[in-house]
Amino acid sequence: MPNETEDMGQVDACSDHLPQPCPGMPTVTDVDGNVYNTVQIGGQCWMMENLRTSTYRNNTPIPNVTDSAQWVNLASGAWCNFNNTANDAILGKLYNWYAVDNAAGLCPLGWHVPAVDDWLTLINHLGGSSVAGGKMKSTGIQYWLAPNTGATNESGFSAVPGGLRDTDGYFGGGTSKGQWWSATEFWQQPGAAAESYYMFSSSAEIYWDAQTNTFGFCVRCVAD
Repeated sequence: MPNETEDMGQVDACSDHLPQPCPGMPTVTDVDGNVYNTVQIGGQCWMMENLRTSTYRNNTPIPNVTDSAQWVNLASGAWCNFNNTANDAILGKLYNWYAVDNAAGLCPLGWHVPAVDDWLTLINHLGGSSVAGGKMKSTGIQYWLAPNTGATNESGFSAVPGGLRDTDGYFGGGTSKGQWWSATEFWQQPGAAAESYYMFSSSAEIYWDAQTNTFGFCVRCVAD
């Protein structure tokens, strides 16, 4: 499990206060037994780490799809590792939106994939989209591509660049980009899409986008 000071980047010592675990809930465990640190940000309790479960909350396995042609033709939930390399202890897994939307539940009991309203509450608490990304990104260049602009991690969110998998089944982003699903659908068939949020190593901003459900992005969970 990542260590906040060694693996995820130091929190800016100039912050008004250091991030704290969620009261009474410093960690949360998923159905696979993975343990995640938590962080209280304003009135919300967030995981400090990207989700890495391979099983829905009801104990149904989520398929690990490595083949690109198979990935792009999916109409059901799946996960993969970035570049199909087992690096999810730090980066978490990439999930398509079908996994996010599955009624079996992707996040642990008492937690959910954040809707757009959850993301906006977080972003507004951190001062708006132009600066929130920097306050959410892990510091340094161990994971993010230099110069990791504006990164202070003063929120304790500890975002790392998990990359993405696109609609052709190819991987991109790498150390320069992290992107996270929301639970909010943007439009339905044809070309179903959902809303997501992303950050770049070259900016302190957090951005919004809608992408088709076959994309693979990271997932963070927020407490109910």
